[in-house]
Amino acid sequence: MSVTKVHARQIFDSRGNPTVEVDLYTAKGLFRAAVPSGASTGVHEAVELRDGDKSNYVGKGVLKAVENVNTILGPKLIESGISVTNQKEIDDLLIKLDGTPNKGELGANAILGVSIAVAEAGAAEKGVPVYQHLAELAGVKPPYVMPCPSFNVINGGSHAGNKLAFQEFMLLPTGASSFTEAMKIGTETYHTLKKVISAKYGIDAVNVGDEGGFAPNVSGADESLELLTEAIKKAGYEGKIKIALDVASSEFYKDGKYDLDFKNPNSDPQKWISGTELADLYISYIDKYPIVSVEDPFDQDDWEAWTHFTKQTKVQIVGDDLTVTNPLRIKTAIQKKACNGLLLKINQIGTISESIQAYVPFFRNCLFSAQLAQSDGWGVMVSHRSGETENTIIADLVVALATGQIKTGAPARSERVAKYNALLRIEDELKGTGVSYAGDKGLSAGLEAPALHKK
Repeated sequence: MSVTKVHARQIFDSRGNPTVEVDLYTAKGLFRAAVPSGASTGVHEAVELRDGDKSNYVGKGVLKAVENVNTILGPKLIESGISVTNQKEIDDLLIKLDGTPNKGELGANAILGVSIAVAEAGAAEKGVPVYQHLAELAGVKPPYVMPCPSFNVINGGSHAGNKLAFQEFMLLPTGASSFTEAMKIGTETYHTLKKVISAKYGIDAVNVGDEGGFAPNVSGADESLELLTEAIKKAGYEGKIKIALDVASSEFYKDGKYDLDFKNPNSDPQKWISGTELADLYISYIDKYPIVSVEDPFDQDDWEAWTHFTKQTKVQIVGDDLTVTNPLRIKTAIQKKACNGLLLKINQIGTISESIQAYVPFFRNCLFSAQLAQSDGWGVMVSHRSGETENTIIADLVVALATGQIKTGAPARSERVAKYNALLRIEDELKGTGVSYAGDKGLSAGLEAPALHKK
């Protein structure tokens, strides 16, 4: 049940940048993992180790991280003899070998590659699907819950070359009866949106951004929201689709204010707005459009603005750069009542076990010991990164944890669709077991916490 061989190599992500791939062997065979990479990254995230050699891969090489797997993490894991079914014990060993609070010594990308491969191997050792293995690690009991997908269909911010400040405009098929129907609704509306954009802006406006969404040269959020509502109506899904935003506002936070024209090098500082003014703008959108979730509405350290806005609205307010899947940041956000939702990205924290710790409802004497997001009634959305690979571990994770929400891009580009296809397979496999579809029940406190094994 222990690891017999570990070998890492440098491969490429969906943006053509290097990333880490890890091959891990046990008596059961080969288990392969690849690590995603973000473009809009929070300063509090675990460190993605890059070589920094501008003469090779424009400084983005990961050969040092690969070397760390091959010369440190792999050999020590093999030497330890720990069973691959003991995910937390192995992850704790990897963290100890790094020895820093942010995984900056060996690299979170090196550590996560090993951690994902171990999870795959652990499931095989037990002879169960990966989602079942992860659910057992987390103490979550069936029946399983299929998530509501959040399709990123209009791109802005750091993900697109248009003027749009907000990073993502997403469609949530909350009115579907199953994940399969949610995919039907989402794909049909996506193709309808393409026609709407093409008719209004021309054929060159339907080129796609990093996550498969369109990037038309819109003037701002209002125009984007109008496009979405028109597409929803023309597709025949009014009332069945809600809208979510990922603002990624840390990208345009300057000197204590927010610059919605940040892509313009000659942006006028007189037009930059305060956190309170930005909150009022969000509220005006929420009043006008069927918006149910807003992610990263303010800078990652602008706690006052977060708390103010969360008091003002009933929609889900999701922390991403604010919380970075880190139990300590989550605890602070809970204390300050800064948000009511968590974006769970496995590479923000760097191991499968810590990702579970950031979510699972922890009880006294339970398997884990970190502070829990869901225990405070939060919604939890499992997420991809803008630089993705064909690895589908997050599809298993979202089903395992029953969070009820996942975002992994538009229903386009194979590295995004791979996750959706994995979920379709899981739903098909779970037919007749009582599996349900989350719909809008996963938003904030709407979805009941999953049943747990208590010790």
